[in-house]
Amino acid sequence: MSDFADVPDFFPCRPFHCVVNLFSSDLDDSKIDSVWGFPASPRLRLHSLGAVNRRMNDLELGDRPPSPARLAHTSDKHARCTLNELSVLRRHRELCDVVLNVGSRKIFAHRVILSACSPYFRAMFTGELAESRQTEVTIRDIDELAMELLIDFCYSSNIVVEEGNVQTLLPAACLLQLAEIQDICCEFLKRQLDPSNCLGIRAFADTHACRELLRIADKFTQHNFQEVMESEEFLLLPVGQLVDIISSDELNVRSEEHVFSAVMNWVKYNVSERRQHLAQALQHVRLPLLGPKFLVGTVGSELLVRSDEACRDLVDEAKNYLLLPQERPLMQGPRTRPRKPMRRGEVLFAVGGWCSGDAIASVERFDPQTMDWKMVAPMSKRRCGVGVAVLNDLLYAVGGHDGQSYLNSIERYDPQTNQWSCDVAPTTSCRTSVGVAVLDGFLYAVGGQDGVQCLNHVERYDPKENKWYKVAPMTTRRLGVAVAVLGGFLYAIGGSDGQCPLNTVERYDPRANKWCPVAPMSTRRKHLGCAVFNNLIYAVGGRDDCMELSSAERYNPHSNSWSPIVAMTSRRSGVGLAVVNGQLYAVGGFDGTAYLKTIEVYDPEQNQWRLCGAMNYRRLGGGVGVMQTPQTENNYW
Repeated sequence: MSDFADVPDFFPCRPFHCVVNLFSSDLDDSKIDSVWGFPASPRLRLHSLGAVNRRMNDLELGDRPPSPARLAHTSDKHARCTLNELSVLRRHRELCDVVLNVGSRKIFAHRVILSACSPYFRAMFTGELAESRQTEVTIRDIDELAMELLIDFCYSSNIVVEEGNVQTLLPAACLLQLAEIQDICCEFLKRQLDPSNCLGIRAFADTHACRELLRIADKFTQHNFQEVMESEEFLLLPVGQLVDIISSDELNVRSEEHVFSAVMNWVKYNVSERRQHLAQALQHVRLPLLGPKFLVGTVGSELLVRSDEACRDLVDEAKNYLLLPQERPLMQGPRTRPRKPMRRGEVLFAVGGWCSGDAIASVERFDPQTMDWKMVAPMSKRRCGVGVAVLNDLLYAVGGHDGQSYLNSIERYDPQTNQWSCDVAPTTSCRTSVGVAVLDGFLYAVGGQDGVQCLNHVERYDPKENKWYKVAPMTTRRLGVAVAVLGGFLYAIGGSDGQCPLNTVERYDPRANKWCPVAPMSTRRKHLGCAVFNNLIYAVGGRDDCMELSSAERYNPHSNSWSPIVAMTSRRSGVGLAVVNGQLYAVGGFDGTAYLKTIEVYDPEQNQWRLCGAMNYRRLGGGVGVMQTPQTENNYW
């Protein structure tokens, strides 16, 4: 049973078509081979004995016989086997022609291998340097363990970068010009970025000219400034680096008060030496953007500020800006420009769905800052009617229909690695058109259908135990149900009972393990989209008894009432709805005629929807989930 029967070809039957009758009398052996996918095999032609003798005579005269037959071969094992044998030779010190003296270690190696892997060694051994003729070469200013690891890499292509060796490995890789190892070290450090160490990593990257790592560390510092300013690394900064950080337009602070406090903490960490730098630093604090009370009561009364003439001038400038609003157009400058932090934002994932007559496994990611949709790793299974939610920074895809069968399997996606894993326990029953949400650290699967009946079952997943547990069932069977979490409750909204669409809504209290009805929607909706936006539940689109809907409404839990909002620009059933960076997006769906890949965004102030781009795939019944952009801007994305 599929409640999507009113949508053309949602779960189409696939009749088996016989392609060819293998037992037909007019098929010869070559045609049978081609049906099975083998190339037709021509009959061998054997040369006569005379022809062979003539060819032998030609060979005796030194002529090569024509040979149209060829067998090209490229070995997949050759490179690995060669490296293994070279490692054995080095381990046994056979055919080694150079010894590297690094600290107390003697490292035996082959010049040709080192020269092939490292431009540094190639210049040393193929140029006119004295080392090109020496059998022992001393290399200074490099860590001996790091050198051993890098030489091992040249012979094995394997290396392990870890916290204990990265600070010696990166400088050594820079010296030997091993760009690949430099990149791996930088990637490792990106993943270790934390408010307590980002300034140290930034300085380390600057010292070793790792521009990409320096850029990422800068952005991380700017975004997490309010945590970074509390770290010991911040208090140890030289004045030049302090100024570089606080002068950035992209500094992420709720108020300029935090920047002033950071500067004063830095100065007071070593007042005797740093009070001379106060004015230099304070000119990069945007004092005119401070509140009058803080400017007069805190900044103006600070003894270090009052005792410095240049600092007093900066405070007077800010007071004039606040007291003379009519003069502000003439007083614009760097200190009156609001900061525009490029904060680590949220991204939207569109998962699976139905497209062009079949369920799909594709997944794509939308970045509202760039307005780009990009493909990421697909799921291992095709899933339509899939439930999607985010738990512990992982994206879960629950159940669905693969075009032929109903699923109880689950996959989860890690944006840091761009990989899906299937090591999640399955739900107790197969579910498609299921509602999924996260409440109090648990993942809930609500309603759906299992191919036999519409379900009122509800179960929740404990990620620590990797187990599903049944909780109280809903009072109504619901497929194509939308779920939302608000105020500590789980809401089940609309759907279908297997016979007709519903407008009823019920909510689950996890403390009492009980479902209770709340106010119904004004419109019956199945396969609708819902999301919590500004502490209200929005329900959009879906399908009623006879058509796809563009209408939308929202629920206020305080008044227990639904009120209409403006309709979307398109009719959409099987639509995804999500809040990304404070904006409400409706994604994909079916308009009654075509599957949609368009998205639209809602403007609450204007009470209107507007189209804002399109996905790569048309999607009906796909899931949507919202995640934070990884802090390291992981290049898997």
